[in-house]
Amino acid sequence: MKNVRSIPRKWKWIGGILLLVLLIVLTLSAYYVRNWKPKIKAKLEEVVQQKSNGLYTLEYEDMDLRILTGTVRVKNAELISDSAIYRKQVAGKTAPDTRFNIKLKSLEVTGVSVWSALVRKKLSIKRIILDGVDLHVLNEFHAYNDTVKNDNASSLYDRIKDRVKSVQIGEISLDHFNIKYSKTESGNTNEIKMDSTHFQFYDILVDENAAHDSTRIYYFKALQVDVPKFQYEIPNSPYKVGFDRLKVDSREDLLLLTDVALSPRIRKIDYFRSDKENKALIYLNFDTLRLEKMRLRELFDRQRISSGYAYIDGGKTSFHKDKRFQKDNVNKIGEAPHQKIMAVKQLFCFDTVFVKDVDISYHEMSGKYLREGVITFEQAHGNLTNVTNDTIQLKSDKFMRADLQANLMGSGKLHALFGFDMVQENGSHSYSGTLTPMQISAFNRILTPLLNLEFASGNVRRIRFDMQGNDYRNWGKLYFDYDQLKVNLLYPPDEETNKRGKRGILTFLINQLLLNDSNPDANEVYHIGEVDYKRVPEYSHFKTIWKSLQEGLQQTVGLSESSKRKLQERE
Repeated sequence: MKNVRSIPRKWKWIGGILLLVLLIVLTLSAYYVRNWKPKIKAKLEEVVQQKSNGLYTLEYEDMDLRILTGTVRVKNAELISDSAIYRKQVAGKTAPDTRFNIKLKSLEVTGVSVWSALVRKKLSIKRIILDGVDLHVLNEFHAYNDTVKNDNASSLYDRIKDRVKSVQIGEISLDHFNIKYSKTESGNTNEIKMDSTHFQFYDILVDENAAHDSTRIYYFKALQVDVPKFQYEIPNSPYKVGFDRLKVDSREDLLLLTDVALSPRIRKIDYFRSDKENKALIYLNFDTLRLEKMRLRELFDRQRISSGYAYIDGGKTSFHKDKRFQKDNVNKIGEAPHQKIMAVKQLFCFDTVFVKDVDISYHEMSGKYLREGVITFEQAHGNLTNVTNDTIQLKSDKFMRADLQANLMGSGKLHALFGFDMVQENGSHSYSGTLTPMQISAFNRILTPLLNLEFASGNVRRIRFDMQGNDYRNWGKLYFDYDQLKVNLLYPPDEETNKRGKRGILTFLINQLLLNDSNPDANEVYHIGEVDYKRVPEYSHFKTIWKSLQEGLQQTVGLSESSKRKLQERE
């Protein structure tokens, strides 16, 4: 057998030194566990108490520190605010508006560079993981805090620069993160809850330049958020709002919401009985809402929600009114869509909003005939541009525009263009559009229940309109090409008489004497609707648009309001 060569003497020395270092580290670790863990815990609790003037108490079950690997683990930690102390601070006008209660199952910090922290005064951490976090944010407004100057984005560095030159963290992960936000105003408390959320922050840097780094959002390079099913009952409102999932990924500049819904949390009949503002009851349900090319930095810098593109894809929207209870007795001046957008306090800006495959319907219960009429706009699609309430943005272009198409009553194709002057105080706007051929009897679904008349026959060849409006009047022209038009005026369905169906004499007189059964008519005269409609202040924006178009339609068919009144007097 060959002799095994002996290990060189220098390697024995190196191995011995490494073994000695390992023994020293293990000895120090054991000493730390036995002597320093209780002291560190006591010191941390003391610092939290002092820095918060007694408002907060820190407790945790165990801390494991491994110097060799740069790892810290904390189990079952709690940061608790003392309500009694907070009330004393409120009385002394020193309490903050917001306080926190935090519980977490585990906190793990890995890859801490002890050498860099001690020698270079630069704290470097590979990863921080928080798991099973319950965060309760309590907000209570105090007027005296309005005079306190808020910290700006760079103040975080200002608070640490005397201790360390920089803090760099590769990744922060928050798993199973439960959030509850409680806001108290005038003695009433409202809550928002989000359970099992997930947050991921990447490449966090806090130093003298990070806050001004345009490639960063606040102090981090990237952010991911995942919020599962959420529902919230809106305070002082008959509605609740919710979604199935929310995802945000700053690396793709993307926000995605699925199954978004706004719906009443009370019965329809209860809403209509209690409504004093003559507002429609709204149901909204969208399959997906998606923001692309998000400008997340603006959310932190200007508190503005902003993106290049927004997509509304699939869903249904319906509006309901009940004239048995709701009356046109509330002034609606200043409540056009663009005026409401400008009234929203939260700044937002979407360069283009794309709409695809959304069904829209309007339902109205007649207070006179006790029947519900409906008009539908199916598979609506198109786009809106310059959707913003930011007055700075509107200086370069003050118009919001909409280009929308839909199947009207499941038959004709409606193409409408809207222009909204966002800065004019009188609600200036324009609307134009066309309607392709369809059977006019499709409109009976709304006309018969509400007006107690029906189209017996008729073909729409084309409708074209070009209108302008403001808070006080609408004006413009309407062109209506049609043929074979006949109407039936009906007896009221609840009239205590043996008469049923159409009003024979009045129907005959209208069809023979007043109604133009085609346009151009039998004499080859083409009738144009010259609209100059004075708005009824109690009519909503969209009802005013409908009344304006109705005036143009009635002029073209020869069935004006004055003509109908004369015939009713003759019957």
